[in-house]
Order: sequence, then C-alpha cells, then structure tokens
Amino acid sequence: MRNDDGSTLPLTIFFGLLSIVLVFLVIAATSLYLERKRLFTLADGAALVGAEAFTLDAVGLTASGYRPTLTSTDVAAAVSGYLASAPTAKFTDLRLERAVSLDGRSATVELSAYWTPPVLTVFVPDGLRIEVTAVARSVFS
Repeated sequence: MRNDDGSTLPLTIFFGLLSIVLVFLVIAATSLYLERKRLFTLADGAALVGAEAFTLDAVGLTASGYRPTLTSTDVAAAVSGYLASAPTAKFTDLRLERAVSLDGRSATVELSAYWTPPVLTVFVPDGLRIEVTAVARSVFS
C-alpha cells in the first residue's frame, strides 16, 4: 500500500475556496436581482403616474368607450415630478432614459441605475448599469 498521508488537505483547501467563491457569486447575483426589482418598482410607479398625466380635455369618445390621449411632454413632466418626490437616494447614478407616450394611450418609462456588488471580488465585475422599462395605460371602465 502507498502512503496517503496529507492527500485530503489539498482537496479540503480546494473545496473550501470553491465554496467561498460560490457564496460570493450568489451574494452578488442576489444583490443584482434585488436592485433590478427595486428599480423596476420605481419605473412602474413612474409609468403609472405618466399614464395619468392627461387633462379632462384630452379624454375623447372612441368606438370602445372613453379614452384619454397622452402626449409625450405631459408624460415626461409627470414622471420627472414623480422621480423628484420619490425616495431615490438608495440608487447610484439614477437616470431617466425615456418617458414618452408612443401610441397616445400608454406611458413608457425607461430608468437606469448603476449597481455595485456588496462584496468586491475578482470573479464579479466592479459594477453594471442596469436598465428597466415599464409601460402603463389608463383605461376607463
């Protein structure tokens, strides 16, 4: 029989390092996912405000009932006002990329922010710019 003294030590070290790397990757992925969800929630609220950015003069009767007509300038102004009053301090470099009404009935809002991982490692980038898009429509029933 061969002498197997010390053969488990390199395996233990390898699997210990692999476990640490996997934990750091899971932490970074979870942080990125939660940051994207928070950004999407903010964009969704901004899109809802933009979809309600019409005056009563802009409501007209169509074949499917009363429908408001949105303009991109009204949507952009409403979304900018919403973002000014919303709690956005936790986002790094938050930008309103686009707030428009493409079809006159719905509001489209695109937001972006810079995400940095909670633990900096060699295996995870220093940060990423994440973008989300939310669309909302006002409907009378």
